[in-house]
Amino acid sequence: MALDRIDGVALVGFALLAVASLTLSFEQIAVAAAFGGFVLSLSVWRLYGGRPWEALGWLAWVGAAVALVVDFDLLTFLVTFGGFGLMGAGLLLGSRLDLFPAIWDAEPAAGSDDGTATDGDDG
Repeated sequence: MALDRIDGVALVGFALLAVASLTLSFEQIAVAAAFGGFVLSLSVWRLYGGRPWEALGWLAWVGAAVALVVDFDLLTFLVTFGGFGLMGAGLLLGSRLDLFPAIWDAEPAAGSDDGTATDGDDG
């Protein structure tokens, strides 16, 4: 579970976003857009890097960023933001601890010559 280059970028990026949002007094929607765009780019980097579970974790945090700007009542906001945040953290940690299957390395199903499923209708 060692940190790599993208983890370093994430830590620095989150710190910069936090400092910028506090010192520059951005509007809430600007902070959420910056946060959402940043974690979306992290998600794409992880997906292209062959780590789909981590990509889904970062993508869940995009949902948390969207929850910041949608006008929910307090309980709905807490459930939405907390749910996306916990799901993202769980996917990130589960991927790092090898709790999820390696879906990029999946072998074709037995009895299938190319790994594609057919429904029996050739025409």
